[in-house]
Amino acid sequence: MKYASLTELYNRLESTTKRLEKTYHVAALLEKTSAEELPVILTLVEGRIFPRYDERKIGMASKLVLKAINVSTGISAPDIEAEWKDTGDLGLAAKNLIARKSQSTLFSADLSVKKVYDNMRKLPELTGAGSVENKIKLLAELLTSAKPDEAKYIIRTVLEDMRIGVGEGSLRDAMVWAFFPKVLGVFRRCSSCGRMVPATPKCIGCGEKMDRKNQPEPEGSVLEIGKAEDLEGKRLQEHDCIAAPDVKTAREAYNWLVNVMQEAIDMKNDFGAVAVIAKEKGLEGLQKVELSVGEPIKVMLYPKAADFEDAFERVGRPAAFEYKIDGFRIQIHRKGDSIRLYTRRLEDVTEQFPDIVSCIKDNTDAKGYILDSEVIGIDPKTKKYLPFQNISMRIKRKHGISDMSKKIPVMVNVFDVMELEGKNMLKTAFAERRKKIEKIVNKVPEKLQVIKQIMTDDIQKARRFYEESLAKGNEGVMAKSLKGIYKPGSRVGYGVKIKPVMETLDLVIVGATWGEGKRSAWLSSFTLACIDENGEPAEIGKVGTGIKEKAEQGVSFDQLTELLKPLIISEKGREVKVKPKIVVEVNYEEIQRSPNYGSGFALRFPRVIRLRLDRGPDDASDISYIEDLYHGQRGKK
Repeated sequence: MKYASLTELYNRLESTTKRLEKTYHVAALLEKTSAEELPVILTLVEGRIFPRYDERKIGMASKLVLKAINVSTGISAPDIEAEWKDTGDLGLAAKNLIARKSQSTLFSADLSVKKVYDNMRKLPELTGAGSVENKIKLLAELLTSAKPDEAKYIIRTVLEDMRIGVGEGSLRDAMVWAFFPKVLGVFRRCSSCGRMVPATPKCIGCGEKMDRKNQPEPEGSVLEIGKAEDLEGKRLQEHDCIAAPDVKTAREAYNWLVNVMQEAIDMKNDFGAVAVIAKEKGLEGLQKVELSVGEPIKVMLYPKAADFEDAFERVGRPAAFEYKIDGFRIQIHRKGDSIRLYTRRLEDVTEQFPDIVSCIKDNTDAKGYILDSEVIGIDPKTKKYLPFQNISMRIKRKHGISDMSKKIPVMVNVFDVMELEGKNMLKTAFAERRKKIEKIVNKVPEKLQVIKQIMTDDIQKARRFYEESLAKGNEGVMAKSLKGIYKPGSRVGYGVKIKPVMETLDLVIVGATWGEGKRSAWLSSFTLACIDENGEPAEIGKVGTGIKEKAEQGVSFDQLTELLKPLIISEKGREVKVKPKIVVEVNYEEIQRSPNYGSGFALRFPRVIRLRLDRGPDDASDISYIEDLYHGQRGKK
């Protein structure tokens, strides 16, 4: 496929904020993409080069990208920087500069998607002497052949700053549209352009008004069903459309297909791999997708309950109550003697925690599993739990790991199992999963535990357990449904958390301001963002309080500056924009409506509590969650 085709998709995605339109455009490209190219196309649409669980990063700073533009265009570095500052977007700057470049080749072959992808995948592999020059050369080679729009998105991909607003939900739905028959009632054929499109007042394909009364007959083979479950076992590839008796059943059938696709994505955590299965093997292939030890999946997330009555109402009676520890999630994968550890953002931290690997290897009675756990730091002198901020230092540690293991020892608290000895446990009831954990985990004081739990239908017993947890320095308790399944990445109500304080927000930093006076070397006044419905950052305010001048006191200006400097995308005066990578936990007095920020909300008196190095931008609080909190604080819905 020519890279120009992908660039055309990027332009269409960037030109609309409407989720349906984005989904339609992605699906249209997927339909005509070969199985061989699907993994590449989907990864690039995500703005990535490697799957989510792959720890390799492109790792090219803006200054190197600037040099590549200089090499490919012959335009001076000062002129490139001026264009960059003027546009605030190095990708857009590259587009403008290449459009008027003075140095060009007489014969320039069209770029292919494969060429762009292959060159970018080589970038992380270049290390050692001469690697910087070689990286510049690889990128410059692409830019020399690139048309202006192609240059814009090549640069944005390298900088991991696509700005096209395609979330995971849109990608999943696009795959359903592309690889399953269209469900009549959810989709209809446009009488103007003839395309099968969502049943909206206007055709999202041509923009013409849809005639609901005089709908064209569906073309091709039609599969008739009476209920959504009738789709089970059908060879859907043989049909063009699915017909249900009414719109309600049609919607249920469509949601059934979406759920099949989502479950396969949950299992593989790789859109490209799932797309190939959907295209080549259809429904049957997707339903055979299994977990794979060594490939991390998203952990299940838990919403907050208002109180114990609310918790019981959501998860049922009796319920399991567990300590909610102030640690960080670790997903443990074991296959024989090989053990890998992943954070909730799917980063491999096996090398940073050799003590966990050793303890798990020696004290679990199984040779194959995926476990969910919370790791907490232990004060070696007092034996008390340490707050998350202390243990977070170990997550990014590359050197002195042995000394750090002694300085901040950790205890693993196992609380769930997703796979055991080749058996997928995701749809096994939680009470049964807990029994399996108890059977295979051998408890080791201060090193390895099964999370403390009680089962009860009595509110008073649950409250006493909650007070006991708080007294030990924990955040509160989790309440879990005994019949609940494990749903990766979802806040589905199979478990809820109960905490004594206002729910904090995890927000990603997208900008900052250079300080003045004695703080001139530091970034300050950090711009925060939540995640909108398209998976893109949406600003929600600025924060400058809660940040210390000395690292020993907590999150410091110097620490944040060091983390953010390599992520700077553009600078205008003292204002900088940064890649959305660094997440901070923030509390606040109130959430307010505000037209001043892209999210439509602002935080009153926000304050940074801590840095969340275990979380990435995908883990930041989303807009629907913030809306729920906004309505909840006022008792309106």
